[in-house]
Amino acid sequence: MIDTLIFDFDGTLMDTNGVILRSWQHTYRTLTGHEGDEEYILRTFGEPLELSLKNAFPDVPVEKSVDIYRTWHADHFSEMISLFPGVSEMLKEAKSRGYKMGIATSRVEETLYEGLQKYDLTDLFDEIVTVEEVSSHKPDPECIFKVLEKLGSKPENAVMVGDSRLDLMCAKNAGVKAVLVAWSLSLKGMGLGDFPEAEAPDSIIRTPMELFDIL
Repeated sequence: MIDTLIFDFDGTLMDTNGVILRSWQHTYRTLTGHEGDEEYILRTFGEPLELSLKNAFPDVPVEKSVDIYRTWHADHFSEMISLFPGVSEMLKEAKSRGYKMGIATSRVEETLYEGLQKYDLTDLFDEIVTVEEVSSHKPDPECIFKVLEKLGSKPENAVMVGDSRLDLMCAKNAGVKAVLVAWSLSLKGMGLGDFPEAEAPDSIIRTPMELFDIL
């Protein structure tokens, strides 16, 4: 019996795609004088920022690229984000049904809470684990295990809802059910049969409220 819902944040609950892409392009323009390949950027979604930037700009000190990215990102974050349609209603319904609810994200705590507070969502979540709280990152299951521990939940009673391959692999590695959102930008249009076994979601939902159909 599922009693615990764990959500990714970026691209799953909150549409941060625009601000992430533009932060990347600002970083590319600053460091190289031109914009980067959008397909490459999309493939980094779900990774810790430091790792992505280190891989993209191997000749630049990662502290410099992170500072360029995060400064622009923080200055434009609140004005550029929005909830995906139906997310607020789904979260409130889940809370009313008594599910234990958590977030496991690679985002830093400051902007995560900025986003939640903008849409008055903070009180809907019982526990939140951000990138600062883990030593190993998705697809390592540490973030999910920390949420489960805080909630007093078992893996077999939990679902992870995410939008990236790293989310799906993280869920698999933690032994929880993996649900992919169809509004994922990086995995747009992919079906259950399009994934290798290690990444395949247990379900795909087209709208937030469809989550209740599979619980």
